[in-house]
Amino acid sequence: MAKQFSHLDGPLRQFIEAQAMFFVATAPSQGGRVNLSPKGYQDTFAVLDDHTVAYLDLFGSGVETISHLRENGRITIMFCSFSRNSRILRLFGSGRVVRPDDPEFIDLRTNFGLTHPGIRAVIVVHLERIADACGYSVPYYELIGERPVLDTHHARQPEEKFAGRIAGDNGRSIDGLPALDPDHPVPSHVRR
Repeated sequence: MAKQFSHLDGPLRQFIEAQAMFFVATAPSQGGRVNLSPKGYQDTFAVLDDHTVAYLDLFGSGVETISHLRENGRITIMFCSFSRNSRILRLFGSGRVVRPDDPEFIDLRTNFGLTHPGIRAVIVVHLERIADACGYSVPYYELIGERPVLDTHHARQPEEKFAGRIAGDNGRSIDGLPALDPDHPVPSHVRR
């Protein structure tokens, strides 16, 4: 049934690449709300090495993941198979936010596929635990296709609107934690 892995080997990478979506979970250190977000667009996730993964974080309705990572770095990513081969893969780790104005962003960006409008950041995660589970109770679903709605929406937005959101609705989490607010630097304990 469940198994723990020392690193992301070839079969695990193939499983990750075959999934059309993944889920991201974070939480503040004390109180506040646990955040769980579904993520789509298969070309927005990349395995960087045996113990490091990254994904493109696109502008959306909230900024909880970024604020939680800034505060404590804790993150879990889950891949769940909806096909005949049942499996759940969880990647537990420590994440950090790399914004487009960070010099590292340019190199990280080359790990992803198509250009998506509205890229807010790259989330880089150093894996501390890699484990799977059977997924026997997960129902079967068929993928019809990726939704183009977010890309279409972002493509119509002027760059100034994204810049305004950094200090606006993406400046803080729903619990009031700093997120993209440029006046609140990332604490040293979550920097790498």
